[in-house]
Amino acid sequence: MLKDEVEKENTETICDTDCELHRVSMEEANAYMNEKKKAAPMLANATTLCILSPIPLFLVSTFNDGLAIGIACTTLLGMVALAVFIFIKTEIKLSPLQYLEQEPFETEYGVTGLVKEKNQSYQEHYSFSLACGVVLCILSVIPLIIAGCMEASDYICTLCLAVLLILVSVGANILIRVSTIKSSYDTLLQEGDYTKKEKLVKKKTETFTGVYWCLVTAVYLGWSLWTKQWDVTYMIWPVAAVLYVAMYGIVKMIMKVD
Repeated sequence: MLKDEVEKENTETICDTDCELHRVSMEEANAYMNEKKKAAPMLANATTLCILSPIPLFLVSTFNDGLAIGIACTTLLGMVALAVFIFIKTEIKLSPLQYLEQEPFETEYGVTGLVKEKNQSYQEHYSFSLACGVVLCILSVIPLIIAGCMEASDYICTLCLAVLLILVSVGANILIRVSTIKSSYDTLLQEGDYTKKEKLVKKKTETFTGVYWCLVTAVYLGWSLWTKQWDVTYMIWPVAAVLYVAMYGIVKMIMKVD
C-alpha cells in the first residue's frame, strides 16, 4: 500500500514538471526572436546614454562655474531619465514573452531546429562583435594612463576620462546588441543561463538581487547628498557591479548546495 502511494506521488510529480509544460509554437518563437532583435539597439543605446551622462559634468567641474555645473547636472539627469524611459518602455513591450526566460517549456516540432540554425549562422558575428566590445573596454583606459604618466593637467586628465567613457560606451553598446540577440536563441534552446536549472536558481535569487541594488542606490544617494561630490560618488556603481557578480556567485553556490 505504501509502495503504491509513493509510486503515485512520483508519477504526479513527473507530470507536474514535464507533462504540463507550455509548448512554444513556431509563431511564438519567431515573435520572441523578432522582439528581442528590435529591443537590442534600444537597450544598447539606453546603456550608452547612462555611461556618457557624467561627461558634461566632468568637463565643467574644473571651471568652478555654478551656471555651467548646473547645466551639466541638468544634462546628466536628462540623459539618465531618457535612458530609464527607454528601459521601461522596452521592458513593458517584452513582458508578455518574459515567461520564456523564467519558466521551463517545451517546443513544438521544428522550433528547435530553426533556432539552432539561426544560432549557428549568428555565431561568427557574435564572436567577432564580442571580441571587439571587450577590446574597446580594455583599451579605453590607455589615454588616462598616458596622461597620468606624463603628469598632465587636471583638465587633460578630465578629457582622457571622457575619452575612456566614450570608448566604454561604444564597447558596451556592441556587447549589449549582440548579447541580447544571442540570449534569445539561448532562451529558446534553454542553454547557457536559461537552462531549467538556472531558471530555478534565478527564481530563488530574485530577492537578493532586488535588495542588493536597493541598498546600493540608498548608499549612493545618501553619500552623494551628504558630501555633495556627485562627480566622485558615481564610482560606487562600477564597484557595486563587480561586487554583485562575486556575491551573486556565492549566493548561487549556497542555493545549489541547499
